Amino acid sequence: MCEPQTKKPSQTNEYQQHPTRPFLQCFELILPWLTPEEIANVSLTSKSLNQISKPITLRRSSDASRSFENLPIPFHNTVDDHPYAYFLYTPSQLFPTSSSSQPHRQSWGSAKPSSESRLSAEQVSLVDESGHIVSGCDCESCDCDREDQDGCPCFYELNGSDMASECGPSCGCELECGNRLTQRGVSVKLKIVRDSRKGWSLYADQFIQKAQFVCEYAGELLTTKEATKRQHMYDKLSSDGNFASALLVLREHLPSGKACMRINIDATRIGNVARFINHSCDGGNLLTKLVRSSGALLPRLCFFASRDIEENEELGFSYGEIRLRSNGLQCFCGSSCCFGTLPSEHT
Repeated sequence: MCEPQTKKPSQTNEYQQHPTRPFLQCFELILPWLTPEEIANVSLTSKSLNQISKPITLRRSSDASRSFENLPIPFHNTVDDHPYAYFLYTPSQLFPTSSSSQPHRQSWGSAKPSSESRLSAEQVSLVDESGHIVSGCDCESCDCDREDQDGCPCFYELNGSDMASECGPSCGCELECGNRLTQRGVSVKLKIVRDSRKGWSLYADQFIQKAQFVCEYAGELLTTKEATKRQHMYDKLSSDGNFASALLVLREHLPSGKACMRINIDATRIGNVARFINHSCDGGNLLTKLVRSSGALLPRLCFFASRDIEENEELGFSYGEIRLRSNGLQCFCGSSCCFGTLPSEHT
């Protein structure tokens, strides 16, 4: 006797049994692209949307870097009800596009992170008169060693100097080269902790040895005109004490000593984990170096441990010594030499 075959439910029957499933699946794809305010508004419309939005918040809190770094960088907050800080993440410097005035979108918090959410970074290189990229080293075996200063012609670093050079886009070696230390992203455990006075702060989540690379300061590279415009806008927003910008102005002094190149990096809207490093009037536990990759036009600001840093210790550096604004933001670094206000100058 033949047993009757069980008829598989058709897609039509499945849709009739769960008519909202395609709708919810669609929102599972859309929600990671929304801002916290937009997600909160959507969550209020139904219990189902509220439920699928909760895992997104948890995943965002577990990694600020969207899996773009080698290690996750979690948020920790026992102060208030803000689970994370919202911004767009880039592990390297970006040049704003012509559409930069339009709000960017970046997926964050999906169950399966996509490489499509990575913001495009364009490398600007030095070229010769014929338009070819200035050549670098031929270390194809990638056996360069930063301890061996004669091993690679691209290596340059003087003890106590705030400048260094590495292999770059015009070199024959790969990213694993020993002279590309700062180009491989964050390789130490870090965490972002909420402080009742400072707001979000960057902490070491492991022991970090003196001179070890921590991270670079990534964000949008701006013209001086655009930097000045944005700083005026940020000053107005910070007047109530509830907004802090992450616009950093660097000056690289040229060999002649008679001129310097100004570099404006804005990590307020688009940046990396370095945007959470707070100022310390005593210099903090990080030192900065301008690192130029061979063939690259602009250097990058990189942070190294100025001394051994213990696990759960806050990371900090000096924003500068100039204080031109009488109504500057209050400093909460807590050092014995605290000036009481953060460094400031006319952008």
